[in-house]
Amino acid sequence: MMQQQGYGAFAQYYDALTANVEYAARAAQMQKSIEKWLRPDMPEHILLDLACGTGSLSEEFARLGWDVIGIDSSEDMLNEALDKKYDSGLPVQYLKQDMRAIDLYGTVTVTVCALDSLNHLQSEDDLRRTFTRVNLFSDAGALFLFDVNTEYKHRQILADQCFVYELPEAVCVWQNHLHAHAPDWPVTIELDFFEHTEGRKYLRSSEEFTERIWQQEQIERLLAETGFTLLEMLDGDTFAAPVPETQRVLYIARAAGGQRRT
Repeated sequence: MMQQQGYGAFAQYYDALTANVEYAARAAQMQKSIEKWLRPDMPEHILLDLACGTGSLSEEFARLGWDVIGIDSSEDMLNEALDKKYDSGLPVQYLKQDMRAIDLYGTVTVTVCALDSLNHLQSEDDLRRTFTRVNLFSDAGALFLFDVNTEYKHRQILADQCFVYELPEAVCVWQNHLHAHAPDWPVTIELDFFEHTEGRKYLRSSEEFTERIWQQEQIERLLAETGFTLLEMLDGDTFAAPVPETQRVLYIARAAGGQRRT
């Protein structure tokens, strides 16, 4: 679920690479947090899936009864999402937008941003602008649920590792390079896809992007500066309390709400 480039090859194989992600279970767990923190007077109406990628999570929230708006800056990712919508017929509206410049016709009750999409933003100003736009298009009291990869994951799991994935139609070589720049500890990720063609030939395509770390104190400060109240932090994979080995932290915040637009 990316926000930097077109991600043509990555979009084509994204679902295969994330086949281990249990989207239905993830949506159900996030729904529990929504039910816990959403005020009784708030209408469960519109949910914004920020950096929706190929739409897998968007569709699961639609199955839970939400009217879903999915936005992503990658046309290639959105084309994959539209193919799913054509097959499922679920009520999801997709828009090609940059998360730093969200522009909707009205406000939403809940915004989610999952699977470390915010780690792809490269500056504190980018994150501030994203939070600001989410708050602007949120109902007063609306919820914002987002997760980020942790320093532990960047330095201990991703680091300078190389992974090879045998996909149904291709082989993916995933190489990481950890830059020793505290406190954001960026990781450059290089993906090479080798698609099977006739005979023993392969067609190679490549993608490259960078993830950076957002420290907890940065996130808390930017949330406060942009009109949010932090409610809870959870392990983004187990949905229990975070521990030192947590690889992804889920933040749950309440929006002050911007000016309603109709």
